[in-house]
This record gives sequence, C-alpha cells and structure tokens, in this order.
Amino acid sequence: MSDHKERFVQWLDQRVTNAGLGTEEIRSAVDPSGVFWLGRLAPEQDAMAETHRERRMDPCSVGMRVKPATDGPWTFDVRVRARGWNRITAASNDLDTPEEWHKSELADVPIRVEAEPGMSSFDFGVDELTFAFRSAGIGVATAAVQVSDESWRGSPELVVTVVNTTPESAHPKGERYLFEVELVVEGLATAPFVLESLPDSFRYERELPAIGINCGVEVRQGKLATRDTIVVSTKRPTFRFGYTAEDKLDLSFSGLTDDPLPRLRQLVDGYARWGREAWSPDALARRQSGGPSWSPEMIAEAERGREAYEAELDRLRRGVAALESSPQLLRAYRLMNKAMGKTAMRRDITSWRPFQVGFLLGVLPSLVEGRRDWNTVEIVWFATGGGKTETYLGLLVLAVFYDRLRGKHSGITAWSRFPLRLLSLQQTQRFADALGSAELVRREHRVPGDPIALGYYVGRSSTPNDIPVEPTKDNPIDVEDDTMPARFNVLLRCPFCAARGVSTRFNRRHWRLEHFCSSPSCPSAGEALPLFVVDSEIYRFMPSVVIGTLDKAALISMQAAMRGFVHGPAGRCRRPGHGFTYAKRGSRPSGCLVPGCKEPNDVIKAHDRAMFAPSFRLQDELHLLRDSLGAVDSHYESILDDLQIKNTDTDPPKIIASSATLAGYERQTETLYGRTGRVFPALGPSVHESYWSASTTKTLRRYVAVWPRGVTLEWVSDRTITVLQQSVRRLRTEAEVVCAQAGIDPVHADELLNLYGTNVIYGNTVKDVEAARRSMGSQVPIDPLNTVSLTGQTPFDDVRTAIAELDGPPAEFDERVHVVAASSMFSHGVDIDRLNIMTVLGVPLTTAEFIQTTARVGRTHPGLVYVVHKIGRERDAGVYSHFQAFVEHGDRLVEPIPVTRSSRRVLDLTSAAAIEARRLFFHEPRSEKLKLTTTDLLRDHHRTVVTTVDDETKALREMLGIRDDEHLLDADLRRAVEIYFTKLNDLGSGARWPADILHRRPMTSLRDVETQIPISDD
Repeated sequence: MSDHKERFVQWLDQRVTNAGLGTEEIRSAVDPSGVFWLGRLAPEQDAMAETHRERRMDPCSVGMRVKPATDGPWTFDVRVRARGWNRITAASNDLDTPEEWHKSELADVPIRVEAEPGMSSFDFGVDELTFAFRSAGIGVATAAVQVSDESWRGSPELVVTVVNTTPESAHPKGERYLFEVELVVEGLATAPFVLESLPDSFRYERELPAIGINCGVEVRQGKLATRDTIVVSTKRPTFRFGYTAEDKLDLSFSGLTDDPLPRLRQLVDGYARWGREAWSPDALARRQSGGPSWSPEMIAEAERGREAYEAELDRLRRGVAALESSPQLLRAYRLMNKAMGKTAMRRDITSWRPFQVGFLLGVLPSLVEGRRDWNTVEIVWFATGGGKTETYLGLLVLAVFYDRLRGKHSGITAWSRFPLRLLSLQQTQRFADALGSAELVRREHRVPGDPIALGYYVGRSSTPNDIPVEPTKDNPIDVEDDTMPARFNVLLRCPFCAARGVSTRFNRRHWRLEHFCSSPSCPSAGEALPLFVVDSEIYRFMPSVVIGTLDKAALISMQAAMRGFVHGPAGRCRRPGHGFTYAKRGSRPSGCLVPGCKEPNDVIKAHDRAMFAPSFRLQDELHLLRDSLGAVDSHYESILDDLQIKNTDTDPPKIIASSATLAGYERQTETLYGRTGRVFPALGPSVHESYWSASTTKTLRRYVAVWPRGVTLEWVSDRTITVLQQSVRRLRTEAEVVCAQAGIDPVHADELLNLYGTNVIYGNTVKDVEAARRSMGSQVPIDPLNTVSLTGQTPFDDVRTAIAELDGPPAEFDERVHVVAASSMFSHGVDIDRLNIMTVLGVPLTTAEFIQTTARVGRTHPGLVYVVHKIGRERDAGVYSHFQAFVEHGDRLVEPIPVTRSSRRVLDLTSAAAIEARRLFFHEPRSEKLKLTTTDLLRDHHRTVVTTVDDETKALREMLGIRDDEHLLDADLRRAVEIYFTKLNDLGSGARWPADILHRRPMTSLRDVETQIPISDD
C-alpha cells in the first residue's frame, strides 16, 4: 500500500485541527470565543465561577504533570506561545455595520523556572508574558506560568501550567480569551510515569513521558509540549512474514485444494521452530534484560503463555493427523478450499492468512478423534478486519461437505446466530457467497445430497414468518401484491456469479419466495438460488446453514417445526417441492407446511432423525451476550442442547464463537454453555508480534481525541464534517493544489476522493445520531450533502439500499452518500472498504464498543477517527487524560462480561419456555396421536405415561442446567410445574390450550426481560 493515503489522512487531520485552532484565520465577523474549539483558555475568574463540570468544558489552564529524574531544586525553561483576538468594530444595533475582529501576532515567551521541593503553586513569568502579549497585539489578556511540587506519591512530581489570569472587565468575551496556546518544558530531565491502573504484564509497556492537564502531551525534539488534540496511530498488521512468508509457505486456496498435507505440515513445523525461538528460556531472559525486572506475577504469566503455546501446537499437530487418518475429512477439506477460493477470487484474494488455517486445523480433531474436545467452545479471537468471518465460514463449508460425505444428505449442519436485532446484509451476503460457491463445487464433484443452501432466519421484522393464502391482521402479506417479493430481497449480488441483478418472485406452485439471478451466464440458469428467507420455508427445506438473530431461539417454545434445529422432521411430503413435514395440526392435517396440502408424507423413522441433528452452533460477537440477554440465552442454550441429546442420543452441537474483544471468556462460556472455552490464537510473547501476525510501520487508524472547549458537541461535529467535505471536494476542482499541500502525486486524486469522500458520524444513542443529523442539515454549508441513517430504527429496505450505495457508489460524486449517521447497529458486520473517516460523538460506554465501532473504518486503507469527548462526563474526561493508553491497551481494558444463569427472575421467564419445549419436542413425538395441541390431549397423554411432578421437575432441571446446590431455583421450578399440573388436571378451569395453564406466557424474544424505557447519558 502506497503511503500517499497516509499523507492525505495527515493532511485532512491538519485541516480540521487548524479549523479548531483558527490558525488560518486572521479576521472574523463574530466573537472567536464562540467559533474555535481547540487551543483556547478562558479567564480564570470566569472558569472558577462555574461548576467543576462546566469548568472542564471551558478550562482556564493547560499544562502537564512531570516526574523529575532527580531530587530538587530544579531549574528549567518553559516556553509559552499564544495569540489573542481584538474587536475592531462592534456591530450596530440595526446590523448595518458588521462586527469585525482581528487576530494578533504570535506571542512566544521563554520563562526561566526555579522550583523548590515542597513548593506550593507559584507564578512565574507574569511580567514577561504581559510584555510579550502587548507587543504581539494582545490587548487585554494576561497569563502566568504556575508551578507546584506535588511529590506525595514517593517520588518528585511537578505540575506546570499556563493560566489565563485576565481580570473581569467590560471588554468583549473574545478579547479576554487566549487562543492557540501551547506550553513547552525543556531542560528538565524526567522519568516516565507508570500506568498503575493497568495490570503489570511482560508483554506490554505502561510508561508515559508526562500526563497532560486539560490537554495532551507529546515529546518533540527532546522537549515536552502540550497539544490540543491527542493523536494515536495504530499500526496495520501483516500476516505473512518469517516462517509464513508467501515465498516460503504456500497457503493458497489452489495449493490446499490440490495437495494440502505437505503445506499444513510445513505450517505446523514452522510454528514449532518459531516457538523454540520465541518461548525458550533464553528468549524470555533476553526480554527481561531489555527493561525493568519482571515481578513473580509477570514470570508466572510468561509461563502460562508458554503452556498455551504448547497446547496450541499439540492441537495443530492433531489437526494434521486427523486429515491423514480420515479420507472423508481430507476430501471435505479440499472441497472447502476450492469453494472458498472461488469466493475469495471475487476480492482478488488467492490465499488464506496463516491464523485462519491454524484455527481450522485446531478444530478438526473434534470431528474424528472420538469427538475429543467436542464440548470445548472454540473461540476465534482476532482484531476486527483480520478475517474472522471467512475463518468460520471455511469451517462451516468444510462441515457441510463432511456431513454430505459421511451420509447426511439433508438437514441443517450449522445454525449461526448474531446477537443484534438487525442482521447485517453484508454478513448475509458473505454467507451466501461461500455457500453458493460450495454448491457449485458440490455439483462439479457430484457430491450427493440436497443442494447446499442458506437460510436467512430473522423473522417478521425483516422477512416473513410465513406467506398466508390471504392477508390477515397478524400477517398482512398479500400474495396478489406484485411488489411484495421485492421487499424481502436480502442479497446484494448473486452468490453464483456475483452479478447485481438479483430479483425476487413468488412461486405459487411450490409456495415459495424465491431469489433468482437474471444474468444469462449465471450457473443458476434462471432457477431459484439456494436461499430461503421465509421461516416456514426454512423448516420445509432445512438449508445446510441457517444464519439469523439470537432472538429466534425463543421460538423453541412455540414452533413445533423447529424440530429440524434439534433433531429431525416427522417426514417428507410426497408432492415435489413441498419439503419436510412436521406435527399435524388442524390447518395442516398431513403436517405439510404448504397451505392446503393434504398429500400424504413419507415418515422419517425416529432412529433416522439423529442424522438430521445440527453439528455446529456458531455465535458471532460473543462479547455481546452479557447482562440480561446473556442470562436468558444461557437457559435457552441449555434447552436446545437437552432437546438434541434426549431426542437423538448424540452429543449436542459443537459451539464455535468469534469476537474481536473478549475478557473473562472462561466464565462466560461456562455460564452460557456449561462448557470450557478456548481461544485461538494464543498470544505471543510480544504484543507486537506472534507467529500469526506482526505490526508494520503502516498506519491502520489515526485516532484523534478532541476536547471541545466552550462550544457544543454538535458545533464541533458540524465544523469537522464541513472541513472534511470541503477539503475532499477540492480534489475535484483543485487537485494540483491539494496534492501539492499533502505531498502526493495528483494521479491519486480520484482514488482519494472515493476513499475519503464519505464520513461516518457515530452516536452512542439514537438520540445523539438524530441530533447530529438535524444539526448537519442547517449548520453544514455544503451542497449537496447526501446523508443516510443506519440505526436499529432504520427500515430494512433503507438499510439494504444504503449498504448497496456505499459498497458500489454512483460514478458522479454529487450523487453519492456523503455522510452516514449511525448508532450501535453499525458497529458490527458493516465491512465497507470505502468508509475511512469517522467522528465518534462521546466515548462509547464500554471499551469493547469503542474497539468494535471504530474498526468499521480503516479496514483496508488508513483510517481517521475523531473521538469528540463529552468532557462533562467523568468517563470521557478519564479516557481523554489517558487516551494513548486507552487506544494502545484497548484489549486489556475490555470489561469482563457480566453474566449469570443463577437468577430467579430469569428462571421465571425461561421455565415456561422449557415446559412448552418439552411438550412440543419431547412429549408430542412420543404421544399416541403425535399431537398435543389441547389440554385434553395433553392431560390424556400424561395420564397414559404416568408423568409425575417429580419426573417433570427433574427433567426440566436437567434441561435448564440447574445445579443441585441451587435450592431456590429448584424450588421455584418445582412450584411452576405444580401450578402447571394443577391447572391441567382442573377440569373446571376452562383452559383449552396448553399455554393457558402456564404460570406465564413464554418469551417471544430473548430481549423481553424488562419493560424498556429511554435513558439518556447526559
């Protein structure tokens, strides 16, 4: 990647910073104290009259806390630079005479400081500053350098600040302010601060040269200088170097298709050799000698790191052995590589990244070694943008092929869940592309079984639960409406040929909503694409992989047709195109889900249904399963596992999870799944390098912390957008001038316009997003300025249109989307290389959200992220003061996931679902009439099989994973069962339906925990 993009990002940032400081302005028609948001100091008397919170929003001083390297007294130099503004003409009352302000020259004042130990705050340079200010044309303002000794923590510490001491007067506000203020400390030997709030680690450095006061601090030519924005650049990783360099190791899709074993052995052998070098006692000793001595805790941590490496190496070796021992698995692996290669070719990608190959190898032993480690949760943990999605897609495609080769020709192989309310269309497209390529490979190699298909299992908010014969109040979908099918198009392009001409139609004969490609050269030849988006069609055709939202798990207590998600269907309809059948109901006497179908079905015997059991459940963004959502989901995970075990006499699905931000995963996986969690890859001995990746000198993202002074957040956001859009648009009209200023060749102008012409504004709440969008509409003097909103409230059609336009923009710049106003819905699964500039309005409430959100930009090209702090909030103020550490140590600052399953409130919500799930998936298939839809049928069944309260309570306790020592939960559950059977056996209760005798209605969504109310963070 050329560095012209990095230089352009630096130039853009300088433009915004200059606008905030006012460095390029010499005249103003308004009071500058209401315009510029950086580098300004309010008069001390004004600031002190405000509350502490308001004082922070318009501070009167900037400076730094330093730690002298020697005991006092100390003599050093301080240099203060500042400008002022003077009102030349006051506006007349009739506004015929406009106001006019002029900026002063720069005052550059050297001040000698002699500080004594124990010295309280003392003013230096008062006369020198006043003289220099007046000489530069600063007419009113005065200042002082204040120095104090605050050596109360066992070592010397000096606080050095410049304070605006201008007294109250009748002069305009702007004349009493100082602007473009900078303080430099030189000639003082200092020691670094250690960030004691961060845990000690042999992998990380915790040192800071100084701590800024109301500003940032940087080392500039050996001097400590304040700066008005804190800039932290993260470095782009490389994945092919050392033992895995491309000229040394072939991990191409074609190579792993043709002859994978030698290449995989070479990868593992390289990992072993690297480990002997990186984790040897000599290597660790060299690391110790390069800095402060290691504490016993650091030594123990290093030993645990070495053990994690050795365990990972053992898994990789066993993965190669698994392929060597199983011809079926080896063939599935080769077919997977061919399919993933077809998909990657569209993005000009020809090979895997080493960590992706390693993760797949580490999971393979679970498939053939007597299912060893089957109940271990495998978590792929890698930075956002590193390739996690493609990694687990490769595993799912491999699992589908392996299922086909071992005799599972129909049914769901994997159910992939996302914890967001709205599933990303880009994630859906990635799944469709991978499985579409897999289907083409299946056809080419004549692999038996049903077509490899994808199910989009989201439901009524985005796609239909079913298609009714006629519209109803609960389901207004009208099959006579010719525009109806187009509303449920979830593809951005064809998964077979990548053409963008994908349309939808309703097939009345098969009662199916179909996606089809109109390209004449598409391998689909006009037939329906292997995608199902209607819930009832997913039940009927049981696609190989189902992708959906986590909330859909709630249907396990309401939808008997979900049997395919835990074991298998009742049969298959004999009418072609109708698919699998389930429990018989009044409206579907044969169990076929096609309206009006009475065709008999071929029954699938109970012992054959085990083959339909899913092999994997995949959980993306594991860190979002927290608090009440995680607690509720933990019970539903247990319900799903229990139903599969009890109905198939096999193991539950293996859990695969992914996250870019993870802390406390051991407890989280134990709570959610009752299983041990394991993260791949293991960390290397250095935070900057492991076997799988290493930092380069290239910029990944340039983070800029902004402390807005004396103006609103919306003002800063509007001005930032204005400057960015004006600067980028100059590439069209003044390309030569702009490129000369940025130091780049004008030949790159069109590329830069495409990559940096769209800005993202991210708000922590929808309220913030809408406020920013409204403000932009009136305060940003750019025309045209095309904006879109991407929040949880954005209609599905609008999201689809916006994503398509962002991914494939119009040729004409004026027709493109220029600003995306987004909330948390945007922070996961939106992967668009053209998005490279973001403004974050306030620090997100969790470190994980900050990492995930800002990772939406700069994925392929250098990114620029402005974090505009809501400095009145304590969290924002704290983050700003340690912003560099916040960015560089972000992974270490991720909060452990708060989640518990031992909640009586949660049990009250989930026990009703467990009771109903047992009725639908355990009792009903074993009942005489295969139907338990009324209380009469249910009562007769339990009398026939002699079900007791003790029996059902014990079964439900196992289903919900309640431990023997959780006596309160056990008592609550028994009480719910007693109520259930009491009402069931009360013939006079009038209850007709099983749901009427529950102690409460089952949840319709896993988020139905409490009544939600709007909460503002202001």
